[in-house]
Formats: sequence, structure tokens, C-alpha cells
Amino acid sequence: MHYHKSERELELGYADGQTFRLSTEFLRVMSPSAEVRGHGVGQETLQVGMRHVGLANITQSGRYALKLHFDDGHDSGLYTWEYLWELANRRDAMWAYYLRQLEEAGASREPLGIPLNQL
Repeated sequence: MHYHKSERELELGYADGQTFRLSTEFLRVMSPSAEVRGHGVGQETLQVGMRHVGLANITQSGRYALKLHFDDGHDSGLYTWEYLWELANRRDAMWAYYLRQLEEAGASREPLGIPLNQL
């Protein structure tokens, strides 16, 4: 794994030789934490304003997962290698669904309180 700070992308390499790059925004809005996913179907919390989120740190949790410490303070989800594989392989569909959710909620990827012309 390698974090490309300037692009805000996490690069993952797997034993079969495949590599994937996932944006930190995507990883943050798809966090496996209860804070994001809730404790059951319909309890999810739509994550908004995460366009410029980055990683402050990455720690390993045993041999099965990574703990991503985002620069907005979120760090409560464990990203198993299987979940990261799923995110990489379903990224396009998951991202499209997320964008539809934002649109339906009238929400934005842009951080709250920052005018678009100042980004």
C-alpha cells in the first residue's frame, strides 16, 4: 500500500499483481464505521462535504485490516483487505450511487461553508 498525498489516493497492491488507487474521498464516504453505516439498514448517514478530505495516518490492525485516520478526524472504521477489494472492484457503481444520494438530498461534495469559487 502507498498513500499518494498530492493526489489524495491510496494505492493498494494484491498478491495476484493487481493494483488499485482509491481516492480518500471515496474511502471516507464508504467508511465501514457505525458512524457512517449505522447499526442496520436505513440507518446510514450520508457523508457530505468530503471532496478535499485526506489521510493523516494509516495504521495496520493485525494482518486483516487497515485503520484509516482521515484529516477531518474520522478514524473509527476498520477497512479489511476484503472490504478494500470490494471497494476497488465496485468503485464505479458505488460512486454513482453515492452521487445520486447526494443529488437527491440536495447535498454537495464540497465542504460546507466554503464557496465553490474559493476552492
